[in-house]
Amino acid sequence: MPSRAVWPWPSPCGQPPRTHTPSAHPSDGVGALWHRTGVSRPRSRRRSPRRRHVHARLSSIATAVVVLLAGALLSATQTGEELGLPDVLGARPPGYLVTVSAERLASVEAALGTIEIKGRAPRTGYEREQFGPAWADVDRNGCDTRNDILARDLTDITVKDGTQGCVVLTGTLLDPYSGETIAFERGERSAEVQIDHVVPLSDAWQKGAQQWTAEERQEFANDPANLLAVDGDLNQQKGASDAATWQPPNRGFRCAYAVILIEVKAAHGLWATQAEHEALDRELGRCEVT
Repeated sequence: MPSRAVWPWPSPCGQPPRTHTPSAHPSDGVGALWHRTGVSRPRSRRRSPRRRHVHARLSSIATAVVVLLAGALLSATQTGEELGLPDVLGARPPGYLVTVSAERLASVEAALGTIEIKGRAPRTGYEREQFGPAWADVDRNGCDTRNDILARDLTDITVKDGTQGCVVLTGTLLDPYSGETIAFERGERSAEVQIDHVVPLSDAWQKGAQQWTAEERQEFANDPANLLAVDGDLNQQKGASDAATWQPPNRGFRCAYAVILIEVKAAHGLWATQAEHEALDRELGRCEVT
């Protein structure tokens, strides 16, 4: 496994021949020219049965080549993989593969069965502030949640002096969503690495969190189990999408992504739409078990 015209140009010879006399003006057209020179107008040749047969064979071969090439190109795409096509060109990005134990997979499959299937509630009333201030220190370790996750998910980190080891200045992220390595540097490039709520806050609001207390929502917004350091552009691309409408481009992480979504939703009592539930179940079926 890795870490889917005929242009309506007018024919210049499509008009019937003219029958001007040799004294006709040159502007009278091609028909007059043929008449003046005394040269017979050429007749179109009709293909012999053999030539027609060869032409048909060549057309069939050309069509087959185009179909095979299109299939090869499709096999190198995400759609091709989802259709079960082999990557004949070896062009799919490998990403990296995250496996799951048989015991955890069984537990997650059971948890998925407990998640209620309901329609999405209106987004009315949602504001980020409904989930408390961004990146609070809910675990009271002296560091805000963003820096906690950066320190957890990045390697080779450096921290700012005088912050009790809290403020991460630099580090390296092996991004789970793209499978690429990103160099993090606090400052103008900070947004290249962002902290994603795997279950988006807006999605949670529409699937149960409206009924929570303010304290419960703040706890959810800072739950480390629902947070990942990821590529900033992909985090923005995902937005508030659920599993039915967005999946990580790195296909090797999709099983783990589904596992996180299910465990978080089950733990916090959030529901899922029918399409989302089906997408999660489908990804569990593709997990690589160790």
